[in-house]
Amino acid sequence: MLVDLVVVAFWAMLPAYVPNNAAVLAGGGAPIDGGRTMGDRRLLGDGKTWRGTAVGTAVGVLLALGLNAVGPAVVAAVDVDLPSFPFLAAFGLAFGAMLGDITASFLKRRTGRERGAAFPVVDQLDFVAGALACTALLDYGWFTETFTLPVLVVVVVLTPVLHVVTNAIAYLLGLKDEPY
Repeated sequence: MLVDLVVVAFWAMLPAYVPNNAAVLAGGGAPIDGGRTMGDRRLLGDGKTWRGTAVGTAVGVLLALGLNAVGPAVVAAVDVDLPSFPFLAAFGLAFGAMLGDITASFLKRRTGRERGAAFPVVDQLDFVAGALACTALLDYGWFTETFTLPVLVVVVVLTPVLHVVTNAIAYLLGLKDEPY
């Protein structure tokens, strides 16, 4: 059933959906690139910090562990078989999401885009690609069991919609400088 598939996809991706938002709230501090440049452009920019990456990853892992704790009650309430998160999978989803966003920042700089500039498709799926790749590397068995082809399709379709809606809300609330 499609609704079940959407619920599983959303649940499985929650530890990847949250880290970048947590990183923004905890941001500041030393930039990962240390101010270094490649040619005439920064490697990443001031928006990618060690503190934001660490906090984002920690929040994603803690969320996964929290989902493990409430999972049985949620499964009973919605009658959908939801995955639990082994530590390596939780870390892969959270850190991979951060790594995907950092990679997109590098690509933005290389293509001449400034911090905050729109980069369609990449902006919506960078963290998904990072999360899935990192999770597959760290816990391949869990990854293949959880992210079946139908679940992956839902993730790729659902994520851009969630991205646009949540960014628009953050913009309206004054939490973001741009609505994308």
